[in-house]
Amino acid sequence: MFDALIIGGGAAGLQCALVLGSAGNKPFAANKRIGIVVHQKTSHLQTALFNNVLGLEPGTTGTSILKKGKQQLKALYPQVEQIENEKVLKLSKHEGVFSVATNKHEYNAEIVVVAVGYTNLMTIKGLEQYVAPHPRAELEKDRIWLKNTNHLVENNLYVAGSLAGWRSQFAVCSGSGAQVATDILTLWNNGKHVKVHDKI
Repeated sequence: MFDALIIGGGAAGLQCALVLGSAGNKPFAANKRIGIVVHQKTSHLQTALFNNVLGLEPGTTGTSILKKGKQQLKALYPQVEQIENEKVLKLSKHEGVFSVATNKHEYNAEIVVVAVGYTNLMTIKGLEQYVAPHPRAELEKDRIWLKNTNHLVENNLYVAGSLAGWRSQFAVCSGSGAQVATDILTLWNNGKHVKVHDKI
């Protein structure tokens, strides 16, 4: 049983995992089991080149970020379980617990974050009722979003990144993932707002 399971290893998913992992020294998050299904094959970062992102060296590729992001998560926050080489096929809920079925295994989670791309190729069964045309993309591109309010689709089901209705910009999607993480941490902290900062 995961306390929080993130679906998607792109900008939003990895950033969400990093922030959740960074709170591991907080009493309210210390014993939480966090996982991320780091499926990246359909991430738009595969073909991205960054020249306009604060803090990134111009010419940084999305492919390098995908690789380094997983390494960063493993090195800094090894307690966050990375589930490799699996693709989520179905999401269901029974008595308040989510069941996440991949092509290889099935996982249970109290909280799920969906952070996959916003193309109409997103085929996770169980989410159909929330799918609608993306509000910030051209209709001819046939992009989708999961209908939500402040990233919350339904109780304990979050969406992050472009699938949450945001524009497909690296900084925007990363920020969306961080926002969802701090919302989850706030929930675990009995509603008291949480920010996680490292200081020199």
